[in-house]
Amino acid sequence: MVCLAGCNRGGQNKDAVRQGVLDHLAQVQLNVASMNVEVTSIQFNGNQAEATVSFSPKGGNAAQGMSMRYQLEQKDGRWMVVGRKDAGSSPHGGGAMPPAAPGMENPHGGGKMPSPEDLPPAGQKK
Repeated sequence: MVCLAGCNRGGQNKDAVRQGVLDHLAQVQLNVASMNVEVTSIQFNGNQAEATVSFSPKGGNAAQGMSMRYQLEQKDGRWMVVGRKDAGSSPHGGGAMPPAAPGMENPHGGGKMPSPEDLPPAGQKK
């Protein structure tokens, strides 16, 4: 009985949860080799956990990254992602894009559409 309690607690650590998230991302065919994946917080509740995970480009600015909250469940001694707590930006399909890095909100310059008076005249239709 003591062994079971000790074995179960042994899986309640950041590395085991991180591996569960990495396994999930590999299943959805996301290439995590080009990004840093860090578990920033975990709340355990028996065989369930909620983890906040931050993603940022390797060699890039951490401000270019994003974070996700995952719901995990421990099955057969491994943590498995069973859902996301929020539906915001997603590193594995669907959802919105992460916020743009400061200064990159509009890659075409400016913050709004030009006034019609500022546009060049349109060509004549035949």
